[in-house]
Amino acid sequence: MEQGGYIYIMTNKTNKVLYVGVTSNLSARVYEHKSNIYTKSFTARYNVHKLVYFEVFDSIEEAIEREKLLKKWQKAWKYSLIEKSNQNFDDLYDLIKEDYT
Repeated sequence: MEQGGYIYIMTNKTNKVLYVGVTSNLSARVYEHKSNIYTKSFTARYNVHKLVYFEVFDSIEEAIEREKLLKKWQKAWKYSLIEKSNQNFDDLYDLIKEDYT
């Protein structure tokens, strides 16, 4: 059975660090980042807790392909992509969150 997927970009409080990821459950994955579940992870070490961009795909395979592409992009291109839909780099987590507490 094919499952949908997401690519997402997160940043830190000052919007200087970008992290591109892929997941089949966006809300749960962002919650893990925000909660520092994996204490030695990149997002925990650099306080990357703000969801600023995401895309939805029909299959996880499509999402993985898009993630691979975005990871090759220059940082300026990623900033431009984010700014097209989220000019102020607002945290979009409230739009997608579920209760994991």
